Amino acid sequence: MDQRLIEFERLLKIMDELRAQCPWDKEQTFDSLRHLTIEEMYELSDAILEKNLDEIRKELGDLMLHLVFYAKLGEEAGSFGIAEVLKGINEKLIGRHPHIYGDVKVNSATDVKDNWEKIKLTEGRESVLEGVPMSLPAIVKAYRIQDKVRGVGFDWDNVEQVWEKVEEEIAELKHELANGADVLKTEMEFGDLLFALVNFARFIDVNPETALERTNRKFIKRFKYLEKAVNAEGKSLHDMNLAEMDVYWEKAKEVEG
Repeated sequence: MDQRLIEFERLLKIMDELRAQCPWDKEQTFDSLRHLTIEEMYELSDAILEKNLDEIRKELGDLMLHLVFYAKLGEEAGSFGIAEVLKGINEKLIGRHPHIYGDVKVNSATDVKDNWEKIKLTEGRESVLEGVPMSLPAIVKAYRIQDKVRGVGFDWDNVEQVWEKVEEEIAELKHELANGADVLKTEMEFGDLLFALVNFARFIDVNPETALERTNRKFIKRFKYLEKAVNAEGKSLHDMNLAEMDVYWEKAKEVEG
């Protein structure tokens, strides 16, 4: 028997036992698990950014447990079980890959994504944006919105046009700031600029969320080096000016190579 099926069946059996015998597992609900699942997703994201394959394996296991747990709760509610969950995703994948399971021809990954969005509209969705969760972080949501509408042809023709839009939004923000715009107006213009930058990132094949997180981590690493170096010399950041701190900042960049 396929080892994958053996281990999956074992996990299902363990889940049944935990739900029946463990006091903590007995108390869990969809709502109580929700925030824990989100936490697991962030831990998986961290492992991916760190390129730590061993941690990715572990976090995938934790996430798999959550998926099986939700299916068990659905089964107890008489609504669905793991079989229905797997059947649903299997049928969706087959239906949305007609170039594999049908006679549709594609020439690129872009064609596949375009077909995916068109097929979803035939499944009863009224808008291509229905699949974008409202609770997504704003930068991730902007990227997904732009990617979704691109699938139906609502997009710029080339990257030069997108950069011109970025420059236009920068000019509009500068204009509002120079003319004493109120906080709300400034916020709106800044939001337009961020949206345009996210669009530009998409055109140059950069995920803006990943790019920003890598910069966050780089900044944290450099600043912690700065703090450690300053403390090692018996100094305090509170007694230093920016120019003095910048000397240590440049050293931190050198250490990174």
